Amino acid sequence: MAHLPGGRTPANNPFTVNETRRPFATAPAPAPDGTLVVTITYLEMLKPPPAARRRARLEKLAIFRVRHPTVPFYRYLYNNVGEPWLWYERRALSDDELAAIITDNQVHLYVLYRDGAPAGFVELDRRVANEVELAYFGLLPQYIGQGLGPWLLGWAVETAWRSQPSRIWVNTCTLDHPKAIIVYQCAGFSPYRQKTRTIRDPRAEPSWQGQHAP
Repeated sequence: MAHLPGGRTPANNPFTVNETRRPFATAPAPAPDGTLVVTITYLEMLKPPPAARRRARLEKLAIFRVRHPTVPFYRYLYNNVGEPWLWYERRALSDDELAAIITDNQVHLYVLYRDGAPAGFVELDRRVANEVELAYFGLLPQYIGQGLGPWLLGWAVETAWRSQPSRIWVNTCTLDHPKAIIVYQCAGFSPYRQKTRTIRDPRAEPSWQGQHAP
């Protein structure tokens, strides 16, 4: 998805990323107690990126904002995009809890279509004044490796800046795609904070076993 060596940060940013990422499509093994140690990296962008970073439009693509998303449709996107990376937070929410988030007027859901089929989605969260969180961004597994990721991220960044926030921010963790940080840096984000936490293996939770399957 990107073409820079891992762990590199911009020269004017003193923050150093310190983490180990798993190989693509290999599920991490939990510890004997059923937990996973996850390092989370926070990145931000304080001004729009140079126009040179914006990519030419690819063919047979369309992006639509879903103004009234239903819970089953959102779960279809979230579960299928996030399963390889163990996205679990939204799986654990009840339908009412999830609906309260995705139907908020300040939470904007955009779906990428290729040849008429859903290929990925972007969620921009504007609920905090003067900033935009790139809350979720990803592709369905069958569309990874086709150049869509950087293109969709560039589109998301341009869209987020249209409201002229003071910053855009995103977080990624060691469960995500091994090139996630590199792709974010190529798009103009800079890492500014890291933290490590221990979580229960999401695959052992009821929500992962089909409780909220679409």
